[in-house]
Amino acid sequence: MIGVVGGALREGFPGQRMRVLPRPLVAQALAQPGTGQVLVTDVGFFPRASSHGRSRPHGARQHIVIVCAAGRGMCRLPSGNHPVSAGQALVLPTGVPHHYAADLDEPWTIWWMHVVGRAVDDYIAAIGASVARPVVTLADPPRVISLIDTVIHEMERDETSSSLLAASGAAAHALALLAADRRVPSRERIDPVAAALEHLRANMTTRVSVGELSGMAGLSESHFAALFHRSTGYGVLEYQTRLRMAQARELLDTTDRPITWIAHHVGYADSLYFSRQFRKIHGTTPSEYRRRDAG
Repeated sequence: MIGVVGGALREGFPGQRMRVLPRPLVAQALAQPGTGQVLVTDVGFFPRASSHGRSRPHGARQHIVIVCAAGRGMCRLPSGNHPVSAGQALVLPTGVPHHYAADLDEPWTIWWMHVVGRAVDDYIAAIGASVARPVVTLADPPRVISLIDTVIHEMERDETSSSLLAASGAAAHALALLAADRRVPSRERIDPVAAALEHLRANMTTRVSVGELSGMAGLSESHFAALFHRSTGYGVLEYQTRLRMAQARELLDTTDRPITWIAHHVGYADSLYFSRQFRKIHGTTPSEYRRRDAG
């Protein structure tokens, strides 16, 4: 069993993803025009985080956002205990003493981020999060989760200023949606497959697993895969391939870019493998397709 020692996570969870910026880099990024407004210092995804918990008697130096996709958890604040369930977000303002933990029987699956910056206080105020009301019920959980996943992808890529800026933009969008959801709590939830398609289109060059998409929707992999196939007629991986090949065909039609460039642009490091996948979908190689179109 994964345990909590000294108020901190002792071990990881199968399938977890996590990125933490080196603190000297945080100071540098906060001095820049874009990332100085909203900067993600820590971000992660913990699936079925059994025995997960964290205690901070003096609070955190960053604002913390935890989105629960499945299962349950609890947060203890000076105002009392606050349950957190699937489809809700826990928003902890900086400096507030807290303890949060996954439910023992139904451990939560969470997507989380720590954010700082000159604009973050305004976002937290717009969300309305406070010691008395730290939990936000989301109208569109997969959309917020998708944005936090984009933050993870960008920070997994590298720690360059461009990646950090892209992560900052996604984080700011997520905070804005949290504020909007606080004001429209009765709006119907978006269809999980529609949310998945939006996420796949926004992250076309990154191979996204069924488990990742099902986690965003708070569903089991088998249930989500069945819904996805029923809605699109394809499995998740085949749909991603077809999405990439449709963009590749558009680039072949509208640009004179080399095929190796197009392959890389749609997410394939190996241009030969890209050509085989293109032929599988379109019945011809990229070179033959371009020559035929030109003729």
